[in-house]
Amino acid sequence: MEPIKLVYPVAGDDPLGAGDASSQMKLTLKKLGLPSDIIRRAAICMYEGEINMVLHAGGGQAEVEIGMTEIIIRMVDHGPGIPDIELAMQAGYSTAGETARELGFGAGMGLPNMKRYTDEMTIDTAPGEGTTVTMRLRIPG
Repeated sequence: MEPIKLVYPVAGDDPLGAGDASSQMKLTLKKLGLPSDIIRRAAICMYEGEINMVLHAGGGQAEVEIGMTEIIIRMVDHGPGIPDIELAMQAGYSTAGETARELGFGAGMGLPNMKRYTDEMTIDTAPGEGTTVTMRLRIPG
């Protein structure tokens, strides 16, 4: 069976609309009958990625590949990049602005949560060119 590929745009100007892509993906995973734990983990990872793209990169695109043994989620943006990945991975560290914080975002848990709920996560980033976060979740079989 060929993997199912899904692509969702993530608008960069609507923090309250962030989560639309993860909700759509979640519905698809449910229709496919995947285990609820995998669905929950995938939705958390993608939601955190959406929020990060909205707050820090002006939006981007979520790409999801659903195979027999794993789900691969790629969050791709063309924002400013992450200058210090090690610092950004520290729980509580955030560069979110005051407006984002007033809306309840910017607690500095996005990347740490994404890492926690995946089986493997890589971050490819370059200053001024953007960031791609690739997350893999194994489907138990």
